[in-house]
Amino acid sequence: MFAQLFNWRTLLAVTAIAIVTGTIFYSNYLAKKIAGEETEKVSQWVEANKMAAFASDSTDITLPLMIQQQNNDIPIIMTNEKDSIIDFRNLDSAQVARDPAYLNTKLREFKASHTPIEVNLNKENETFIGDRYYYGDSDLLKEVRYYPLIQLMIVALFIIITLVTITTRNKSNQNKVWAGMAKEAAHQLGTPLSSLEGWIEILKESKGSEAIAEEIEKDVNRLKLVSDRFGKIGSTPQLEEKNIAEQVQLMVNYIRRRATDKVSFVVNTGPDIPAMINAPLFDWVIENLLKNALDSMEGKGSITISIKNEKAAVVIDITDTGKGISKANIGKVFKPGFTTKKRGWGLGLSLSKRIMEQYHKGELFVKHSEPGKGTTFRVILKR
Repeated sequence: MFAQLFNWRTLLAVTAIAIVTGTIFYSNYLAKKIAGEETEKVSQWVEANKMAAFASDSTDITLPLMIQQQNNDIPIIMTNEKDSIIDFRNLDSAQVARDPAYLNTKLREFKASHTPIEVNLNKENETFIGDRYYYGDSDLLKEVRYYPLIQLMIVALFIIITLVTITTRNKSNQNKVWAGMAKEAAHQLGTPLSSLEGWIEILKESKGSEAIAEEIEKDVNRLKLVSDRFGKIGSTPQLEEKNIAEQVQLMVNYIRRRATDKVSFVVNTGPDIPAMINAPLFDWVIENLLKNALDSMEGKGSITISIKNEKAAVVIDITDTGKGISKANIGKVFKPGFTTKKRGWGLGLSLSKRIMEQYHKGELFVKHSEPGKGTTFRVILKR
């Protein structure tokens, strides 16, 4: 199926390229043909002018006059033997009146595009150059020459629109798969959680089991939180105003209990920094970033969290003293499946970025990283 689809797309692309290429060559052929005919037409017009100018009273000049009148599309500028402009034809008279430099500009353009036609005069057995006729391209010739460029632009626009459409559709399908997997995980967790909650109540009623029940309840609550997070993926979460300093501190406390004594945590923040967030999903992002920092330090180092309350946004920087990220991998860290860990699915940072961008309309990116020295991830919550 894939091979058939690939062949179909390849054939379509080759056909489109062949059509455009053929059109370009044929348009160039037509342009050269029309240019030759226009040069011949100007030569005849110049000759007709010469005949009409030097004809005697008894000479029939009907044909020269007819040839003169037929040229109503090719622009011409006439100059004398000193190359000074003496007349023009088929140019915008209103533009000539408004802009004194218009004729000189057109004259330079005509000189660059065509060799002038000169009228040689004979006086006293000597031949010398009289008037010169400079000419440009007609509107028809310009259209034929520019048509391939316009066609290429249309084809390029069509290709861009097609690629954007395909990319958007693929991303939409990926998002649906992500959301479906997340909701299915939340659904699957729901049944055993309900059962565990029932067993906890039984343990609480049994003498001597209260402490055990309390610890199990903590783990069950943790599983309920995970289930709630997965359940929100793919839905439109409700955003509420929360104190970001408190939310981050809660996750720092949670990760600190799971770190060794050789890891220090520093939180630099003000007392009250409000922002609109969905608490379970936002906590998930901070948790993923802190766990990522903890893993990169391999059991020792420091993690510094700086929260700034700026006018347009709340900025959170999470800096670790771990092994850092190479320049080759910085652009890959948010791609699903990418991981440098021996164990891991490479989904944490990808999910975190989606949560920040799609649900909070914020940003998550690597602000700075240096191999052997550490990494700083930045989270931006816009006002």
